[in-house]
Amino acid sequence: MPELPEVEAARRALEAHCVGRRIARCAVADDPKVVVARAGGGVTPVAFERAMVGRTIVAARRRGKNLWLRLDAPPFPSFQFGMAGAIYIKGVPVTKYKRSVVSSTDEWPSKYSKFFVELDDGLEFSFTDKRRFARVRLFEDPETVPPISDLGPDALFEPMSVDNFADSLSGKRIGIKALLLDQSFISGIGNWIADEVLYQSRTHPLQIASSLSREGCEALHQSIQEVVKYAVEVDADCDRFPEEWLFHHRWGKKPGKVNGKKIEFITAGGRTTAYVPQLQKLTGMQSSKAVAANPKQVAENDDAKETETDPEDADNLNTRKRVATSRVARGKQNRDAIGAGLRKRKNGGGKEKPSSDYNEDDAETAEPKIVSTNSKGDNADPVTRR
Repeated sequence: MPELPEVEAARRALEAHCVGRRIARCAVADDPKVVVARAGGGVTPVAFERAMVGRTIVAARRRGKNLWLRLDAPPFPSFQFGMAGAIYIKGVPVTKYKRSVVSSTDEWPSKYSKFFVELDDGLEFSFTDKRRFARVRLFEDPETVPPISDLGPDALFEPMSVDNFADSLSGKRIGIKALLLDQSFISGIGNWIADEVLYQSRTHPLQIASSLSREGCEALHQSIQEVVKYAVEVDADCDRFPEEWLFHHRWGKKPGKVNGKKIEFITAGGRTTAYVPQLQKLTGMQSSKAVAANPKQVAENDDAKETETDPEDADNLNTRKRVATSRVARGKQNRDAIGAGLRKRKNGGGKEKPSSDYNEDDAETAEPKIVSTNSKGDNADPVTRR
């Protein structure tokens, strides 16, 4: 769910509250699905933690749906938010997701925490991910390596001119929604933003990009700018989005109306898509041949897996129920352990060994235990630098 506005809200919160502070303590989840290898080699949670402790945060950066922290020396932690990734700062409101999975009243640190930090002034923040589609990485220079180096211009920081946008669309024989979801074309636009800008520009999601008129290109370009900028201005607080936006009526694949017009759902770009047929009409001979693109074309790196369990897709409900029934029980003990491990280390406790029965193929909700914070680096793998 988090897209450019939600990630930008997290970046601004980190910039406002954490820059200039030294990392006094760090805890990284022993979850190889989320905490993945660094460029040039693997990294253990203990080595990751050791690389963080004692460093000062000098900036919070973002491109598209990726965020990273610049420290006073490399390597730097990078966060790809996936479907449910989120930054939480204890005692500080960051943003209000439509489908936030962690409540401010929940235990702290959350049992879904993947990266936890305590700063030298006592402030604490955490990157959480309940569904385990997010990625936490350690890079010497995040902007020079994938996934960030593969991204197109940021929709907020590097907007295309209307002429460049129209020229680019003229050479794209692909459905317009699939193109908007392609992070190598424009980075930061996800499913809800794509639906919103297409609705506001009166563009059908399956319209072939190259078949759009100059007027249609200009309308779509304007909608992208307006929606992204407004959502960022209100810190991605969905309750502050204009009532006439499709956003408020598109969730759950349920019948509904927006401004008195019926909403329908199709698949475009491999994703469930809400649109208003009365206003968003296919035009031209080519449009009738438009098909949804392969999700691999439009997913942001590992986020291709999101389409497998998109909560908007009711077609997979029975499959999800069968999977959940068999896997939730196995994951419950490990889920509870992650928060306990973080709290134990925060209070100066000893090492927590990884769960011996953890299986990466378990359900998305199965959470491994946390490896202990060890600011002295005892028995920790060395973190080499270039």
